[in-house]
Amino acid sequence: MAWRPDKESLQELVGYLKDALSGHDQNAQRYATMMLGQAKSSSATGNYLAYILSNGPMLQDLGLTSEDSILVRSSAAINLKNAIRAHGKAYPESNMSYIRSSVLSSLQDATSQIRNFAGSVISEMVQKGGILDWPELLPELLALAGNDAVTVSSEAQEGAMSALSKICEDNKQSLDRDYHGQSPLVVLIPKLLDITSNPNAKVRAFALASINAFISQLSQAVLASLDAILARLFYLANDPSDSVRRNVCRSFTQLADVAPDKVRPHMSGLVDYFVLQQRNTDDPDLALDAAEFWLSVSENRRLCPYLGPFLPQIVPVLLESMVYDEEDILRFEGDADDADQEDRAEDMKPQFATTKIPRVATNGHAGTNGDNTRGPQTNHRNSDDDLSEGEIEESDNGIPANVEDRWNLRKCSAAALDVLASNFHGSVFAIILPYLTDNLRHQDWPNREAAVLAIGAVADGCMDAVTPHLPELIPYLLSLLDDREPVIRLITCWALGRYSAWASHLQDPGDRKRYFESMMEGILYRMLDKNKRVQEAAASAFANLEEKATRGLEPYCGPIIRQFVQCFGKYKDRNMFILYDCVQTLAEHVGPTLRQQELIDTLMPAIIRRWSKVSDRSQEIFPLLECLSYVATALGDAFAPFAVPVFARCIRIIHQSLGEYVMSLNNEALDKPSKDFLVTSLDMLSAIIQALLPPKGGELVETSQPRFFDLLLFCMEDPSNDVRQSSYALLGDCAVNVFAQLQPFLPALIPVVIQQLDLDSIRDEDIDQGFSVINNACWSCGEIAMKETTGMRPYVEQLYQRLLAIISNPEVPTSVNENAVIALGRLGVGCSQTLAPHLGEFSKPFLQIIGPVEYTDEKADAFLGFNQTVEQNPQAMESCLIDYFKASAAYARHSHSIRQSGSLAESFQRNLVGYKSLIPDFEAFLQQIPARDVEKLQGSFNL
Repeated sequence: MAWRPDKESLQELVGYLKDALSGHDQNAQRYATMMLGQAKSSSATGNYLAYILSNGPMLQDLGLTSEDSILVRSSAAINLKNAIRAHGKAYPESNMSYIRSSVLSSLQDATSQIRNFAGSVISEMVQKGGILDWPELLPELLALAGNDAVTVSSEAQEGAMSALSKICEDNKQSLDRDYHGQSPLVVLIPKLLDITSNPNAKVRAFALASINAFISQLSQAVLASLDAILARLFYLANDPSDSVRRNVCRSFTQLADVAPDKVRPHMSGLVDYFVLQQRNTDDPDLALDAAEFWLSVSENRRLCPYLGPFLPQIVPVLLESMVYDEEDILRFEGDADDADQEDRAEDMKPQFATTKIPRVATNGHAGTNGDNTRGPQTNHRNSDDDLSEGEIEESDNGIPANVEDRWNLRKCSAAALDVLASNFHGSVFAIILPYLTDNLRHQDWPNREAAVLAIGAVADGCMDAVTPHLPELIPYLLSLLDDREPVIRLITCWALGRYSAWASHLQDPGDRKRYFESMMEGILYRMLDKNKRVQEAAASAFANLEEKATRGLEPYCGPIIRQFVQCFGKYKDRNMFILYDCVQTLAEHVGPTLRQQELIDTLMPAIIRRWSKVSDRSQEIFPLLECLSYVATALGDAFAPFAVPVFARCIRIIHQSLGEYVMSLNNEALDKPSKDFLVTSLDMLSAIIQALLPPKGGELVETSQPRFFDLLLFCMEDPSNDVRQSSYALLGDCAVNVFAQLQPFLPALIPVVIQQLDLDSIRDEDIDQGFSVINNACWSCGEIAMKETTGMRPYVEQLYQRLLAIISNPEVPTSVNENAVIALGRLGVGCSQTLAPHLGEFSKPFLQIIGPVEYTDEKADAFLGFNQTVEQNPQAMESCLIDYFKASAAYARHSHSIRQSGSLAESFQRNLVGYKSLIPDFEAFLQQIPARDVEKLQGSFNL
């Protein structure tokens, strides 16, 4: 017997769905939301929601207006989707069968909104249950979309094809998987190609969008149909529907990326086509999709050279598209001086702890950004060296994110011009030069602004061609900083930042004063503009200048910091974030120069005043702590007067965040706290411990409440990779700087380190972050081993097995292997007798991995421990003795740069002399070693 709803329960649920969307009665809204949340776990609720979704006329019988009926049905669909996501696996098959039939019927609804929501529910059901859980779905949708029965309504065709496109987008991998020897995609793509002939333009567009979902994967099914797809694209290229042509543009853009050889023969015709589509002023989205093609092709090394002959066609359309449209012009002309107005809540963007890149190693040498980086990895801001096309902050490319948050035609065109300039250099500049001549001084500000954007966009790629013009261009750009239009001042700040590398590297004192100092002063002045967006652009440009000038800013620290302090007094909340970036970038590049007492007395009170205003749970605490960590590193022990309250606050934030996390585990109604509070606080503690003299840092750790290492232990076991990564960096810093306070807690901490070193603990979905955690665990292990020495003996066997597994696995990144062998070698400093029986097993990979590593104190420590282990078991080196002699010669060439060269040299000397006595024909043995190495060995070790 068919399921029927209880009328009373139905009316009650409809009431909750309506109240949940109501903004008039917040109490009713909260209560309805709570009741809906409780009801979702019941399988019967799924039936009721599906019934409401698929029975519009019934709702009007309950007294709802047509408008309320659509809202309630939409709410039912959203709640049904969420219920299936959370509890669908537990629903009985009878309930799921009813839900399936109901949502399928909803695809034929007269209201497009309901059809779209029904498609979303169906896609969620496929994601949750898999393709085989609803095997008849795809054939039914294809039959509806293709109008196989001839009598299918246009609405039903649209609904079915819309649902199919969602399924394709959300289930790419599962649709390309083999089931009983065949992939659904093998059947799906030919059917979708047929449906692109449907007379309904929306159906054609959805069908092509569905195919586009798979092109980037370039699976076997796509490869088999590639020629058919291309043929269909050329047919649809002149489709009267803008929506269809948008998807044609997207198809070619993806094909250019994954199958450039298929695109290259048609380049001439494609250039004509995409230029025409980009000039479509009636549909900005179509123009944007066309512009994306240039960006994709210009970034493709195999295709980009073939754009060269067509630059005179492509570059002008990009320049045209970089001019603000009429709607933007009207909006910007209404810009007011708003620096004194408080920011609205909606103006603030979410803040996050920044991307992790390698930190400066403990020996004072900065790590490289490649696989050869050693030492801990921790929170640092990505540099903005590659800012382009007016980028100020979060935007990927184009003009500042706070001006236009969405990616648009203007941004994309500027990004494409940037990449083309980087590939074709002077050829691009020759094309834009007449445009610049006509527009840089244009009476209409939109033309002036676009010309400045263009000159900034080609800065990197066309620098050689632009340089002869800069003595004239830079003064003119500086004059535009006083333009009456804020948007001109804004883009000029950005463009000047793009040329700051040129200005900062000028050697002639007169040129440096004329251009670099004038540029620096002009941008600094605009940081106090009366318009908040210009302030932000200027601050970002100055941070860019700091990155380029680096230590060249040391003579100017006084006026720079005084300007920063004024900004601290004037800026509203939003612009504080970029101001923090300016301060930390300055601290990063001038470092100890900031230790002058006058500079400390100027800068620190301003930062501390802001510090006192920001609450522990504000997202502003993330960039503020990051900024302070750079400042602490720069000031060193001079940060001591400010360290106590900052340290205590970080401890409080960590304790509070851990407590909130535990509470959320025990109460599903509570939101889990952001892990960024933990990450930024841990990184700040690392910076303080590194900055202060050990007695002062040790006192902070000793007096911490709750106990410092108790909190660190919890963080080392946190489920978040980011938290653990920062935790192990902090653990290593404690080993280096406050070992006396750390030592009593090692029995509790080292077993956790051992557990973390297990490669099996890394999940496939976050393998890169997982390796970063292991990297820091290896590094901290090595630092502890150097201080604890013989006290590590109880843990050596377990640590050895973990480290051996790491250095023996070819999938492990080079940087992790390097930290692992250094940790292994350092264990030998105090535990060589325990490691000696294993020497034959690890000596070969040890020498292979450590060989290319730059000679640092860490490498010297590792070789000292390795040599001591060799001394205990010299026979174990038989399989790699030649490699050892080569490594000894390499050491001799670098010994002048190593702090402890004396004791290390003696250990090499003892071992080499010992082998000389053990090897019967030592001269014959040396002939197997390069003559250069033999000469070094004989000269350094008296062999």
